[in-house]
Parts: sequence; structure tokens; C-alpha cells
Amino acid sequence: MKKLLKWVGSIFGIYAVFVLIFESVYLGYFQPSFEEGGIPMLDITTIDTGGNRAKRRLAWFESSEGHIYVSAHHWTRGWYHELVAKPEVSAEIDGVTADYTAAIVTGNEFDRVSTEYPLPFVARFLMGFPPKRDIVRLDPAFNQ
Repeated sequence: MKKLLKWVGSIFGIYAVFVLIFESVYLGYFQPSFEEGGIPMLDITTIDTGGNRAKRRLAWFESSEGHIYVSAHHWTRGWYHELVAKPEVSAEIDGVTADYTAAIVTGNEFDRVSTEYPLPFVARFLMGFPPKRDIVRLDPAFNQ
């Protein structure tokens, strides 16, 4: 029994290191090329929780019924917490930058979007089966 527990612990440890490398190194290095591979990406700029520093990062997005949706489905989701704290963001899509107000998606809208764009098992496996998926809708900000 001890040998089995040691073996299972080793497998879990190797998997945890794999997920850490995938989340931090692989995505950080290869994510800019995903757009060229057909994965829709946007460059989103949030303001840090201190409220004074702009932070940019790439994120996967989808369009549905004329709206832009961004999914937070990794363990690391600092950008999402920044967006919740200060929902005014800017995003560049296909070379066009615009200002948006982010709205957290819940209820029927969440169900519809997550059904339209499910996270495949392989993606969840590579990300270490994160416990929660959050989706935000980017609504155009109309400056007066």
C-alpha cells in the first residue's frame, strides 16, 4: 500500500509541475502566436488593483450575438480580479483599440456562452482542472 501511495503521489507531483510549466512558461511564451493559429486573441489592458498602473495581456475571446466575451478559466487570473475591481478597460482586436466596460456574465447568459464555447477536456487537463470559469462581456464605452 505504501508503494502505491508513493507512486500515486509521484504521478500527482509530476502532473502539478507539468501544469505549472504549461500555465507559466508555455502560455507566456507561445500565446502571442495563437492568433496566427486561428485562436481569436485580444490584447486587454486593465488597471492594477492599486489603481495606478496599466497592465496588458493577451486573452482568448469569442463573439456571440454581437457581443465580445472573454473567459477567465486558468488558475492564474489576476487580470480578471483587476477587471472586476475596475471594469473600464481597453482592448485591441485585429489592430483596432477601443474602450470597454466589462460586465460579469451570470445566469442564462453565462449558460448560453459557456455552452457555445465549452472548454474541451484536453484544455482543462492542460490547465490542471481549474475550479471555476468566469466570463465577462466587453460592452463598448461611449465617451461623451
